[in-house]
Amino acid sequence: MKEKRVFKRIMLKLSGEALQGKDRYGIDSESLISIAEEIKEVAELGCETAVVIGGGNIFRGIARDEKVIDEVTGDYMGMLATVINGLALQSCLEKMNVITRVQSAFEMRQFCEPYIRRRAIRHLEKKRVVIFVGGTGNPYFTTDTAAALKAIEIGAEVILKATKVDGVYTADPMKNRNARRYKIITHKDLLTKDLKVMDNTAISLCMNNKLPVIVFNLFRKGNLKKVVCGEGVKTIIVDKESVLYNIAKKEDR
Repeated sequence: MKEKRVFKRIMLKLSGEALQGKDRYGIDSESLISIAEEIKEVAELGCETAVVIGGGNIFRGIARDEKVIDEVTGDYMGMLATVINGLALQSCLEKMNVITRVQSAFEMRQFCEPYIRRRAIRHLEKKRVVIFVGGTGNPYFTTDTAAALKAIEIGAEVILKATKVDGVYTADPMKNRNARRYKIITHKDLLTKDLKVMDNTAISLCMNNKLPVIVFNLFRKGNLKKVVCGEGVKTIIVDKESVLYNIAKKEDR
């Protein structure tokens, strides 16, 4: 595999569930180490790496008991869960000698920096991995939307959406053997076909700002590095006018 990256600055979107491994909840040490190693590999290529992480391994707002916890409070609890995951990932990366900063959408000065766009960009320029936690800082928005917003703000060239499968499929490949993987699809087609990869708000933001999204399997060792180097099995979600679309179309023939 060639060792030349095709992206200068990326936004990696991780789910909280990626950290739980085979457990039902919590943080699995082996999964955390594996993810940190993947991030370290791309950081060592000189790729400016930002990360948005979810909190579903600790608390999912949609799974709350409505008799006890209202929706807004549940979302706030989910935001706090992302902080726990972000700090865990930072600690693991720094044990691997990867300089890391955590920035929160809401103020938590004892644990991490507040989100300041210029400061985040400066960290990235200095090749520090920046982990964004706290979602958007508002209820009713997912961490997918937070990833789209932050990616646009910091000038990321692409969102890399880490999943358990090799891309976007016509149906759930875990349930349907006949499901076909898209090599390339537009944001608009993704919305029209109602393919549940990211929430509609996040996809619309990416579409309106012509921001590509690459969906790939994080759990294949070395896959993140392959994607950053323009290789590997994946689905590219991109505007038809993008150079990336034309490149992907040629590869698809």
